[in-house]
Amino acid sequence: MTNLIATESPAAIDDCWNHIGVVGDQSCSKLPANVHCRNCDVYAGAAQRNLQRPVDEHYQRDWASHFRQIDAGGEVRDSSALVFRIGREWLALPTRVFDAVAPQAKPHVLPHRGGRGLAGIVNIGGKLYPCMSLAHLLGIDEQGAPPAKGRHTFARLLLMRWEEQAYALPVADLHGIVRYASGAVQAPAATINKGLSRYLSGVITEGDLRIGCLDTALIGFQLARLLR
Repeated sequence: MTNLIATESPAAIDDCWNHIGVVGDQSCSKLPANVHCRNCDVYAGAAQRNLQRPVDEHYQRDWASHFRQIDAGGEVRDSSALVFRIGREWLALPTRVFDAVAPQAKPHVLPHRGGRGLAGIVNIGGKLYPCMSLAHLLGIDEQGAPPAKGRHTFARLLLMRWEEQAYALPVADLHGIVRYASGAVQAPAATINKGLSRYLSGVITEGDLRIGCLDTALIGFQLARLLR
């Protein structure tokens, strides 16, 4: 919370949460009703002003310099992907194909269209999306996957777009965005099941995770085929 307004000068905002709020002595009269400063309109207003602040040339130059730096291993992380789990498999697709991440929602089944990977239609924010089962497409067993240690697990819907068509993809867990060097992508192991391996373009490593990079064009083609 202390860093919320880190880019503004002290004169630009009264950071009351650091003095009389939950980070300070908790003497604020609004605290009993709001429980936490993040629920207060003063804190929300400060966040809004921070997001709307002018971006000057120095700010742009500093961040451009930051992202141009080469990591300690000497590799330029020139690619990024959104990493998610289906069953026991950690998989990834490029971040550019995703519009948003949404909470899990139960699809409305379409008559005479079940059993082919199209789970139904979901309503996300007032928009309808075809809900597609990557588990069915990739031949992955969704049952029996152990929960991740030391972290909460939440099933979600990934809102993907390919060639102007949007899809909702249910996933069992979401690791987040991973940046990696395209030159460090490895070939898939021969032990990966054949149903999945034909959709993989390579494998990347993130900590203890071995992540299968899905072939974006092939996945997009197959999703479009399932809608026909």
